[in-house]
Amino acid sequence: MKITESVHIDAPTQRVFEIFTDLDGTPSRVSGILSLEVLEGPAQLSVGTKWRETRVFAGKEATEVMWVTAYEQDVSYTVDAQSHGMHYQSVYLFMPSHGGTRLDYRFTMTPLTFGARLMSVVGLLFLGATKKALTKDHHELKVACESAA
Repeated sequence: MKITESVHIDAPTQRVFEIFTDLDGTPSRVSGILSLEVLEGPAQLSVGTKWRETRVFAGKEATEVMWVTAYEQDVSYTVDAQSHGMHYQSVYLFMPSHGGTRLDYRFTMTPLTFGARLMSVVGLLFLGATKKALTKDHHELKVACESAA
């Protein structure tokens, strides 16, 4: 499963990157996140930063542990997670565009086990809900970036 999105944000790239990578500020900016606990590394993302995030998804609380696997200051970062036999990856790319910033985002889910491959068919039913949640997160972060600019 793959979800892609591009968002224009009316704020400088450095500011957008700073807000998107600030774990301490994320729960107050993203309404879908109930709690976030940094487990390893700094709360301002870098390679190796690991955290536990709890949110409501499809009417239930879901907790995942995520970590940063790639990071280039003010340009991009990649976050990975593994849960229930699935590998999740989110790639964020930030580019100056029309006086602001263009955010390109790619989310992929890859089954790692036979059971996860079987369940990935069911996962397609949640594709719309997943895209809706991610779009809402990005919109709320966009509002934070633009109000802080």
